[in-house]
Amino acid sequence: MEEKKELKYFVRIAQTDLEGNKPIGHSLMKIKGIGFMMANAVCNAIGMDQRKKTGYLNDDEVKKIDDVLKDPLKFNIPAWMFNRKNDPETGESHHIVTSNLIFAQENDIKMLKKMRSYKGIRHILGLPVRGQRTKANFRRNKGKVMGVKKKAEAKAGRT
Repeated sequence: MEEKKELKYFVRIAQTDLEGNKPIGHSLMKIKGIGFMMANAVCNAIGMDQRKKTGYLNDDEVKKIDDVLKDPLKFNIPAWMFNRKNDPETGESHHIVTSNLIFAQENDIKMLKKMRSYKGIRHILGLPVRGQRTKANFRRNKGKVMGVKKKAEAKAGRT
């Protein structure tokens, strides 16, 4: 008879602690930069069942998942799934996760601000960047809710 492996309650993949009770397909989505499609692609690339509990992974399987996340192009994951297509600095497509993704996003925003693009100016002013309306939403001034400002002069002029 085959012994049942002991369940590890936390598994560390890509510098992130993942819950051992969840299936690997769901656990991978807790890593910043990994969504549903990428989690499925990682599992399919190494031939792993997505429903397998994360806590039952052995060290070799964890290492394989780490390798796929470091260089997914080597494991035939298509480039259209990557979160960094045609990188402005290198021109290459790659997938970045965890703190590297946060660092890259911050640098992109700093570059937009430095070149004074429309999006950069919107970031500087703290306004919505992607074309949302601002009449009803985004009425915040550094954490404080402003609401609609009514002019006191208009009220005084009516009496």
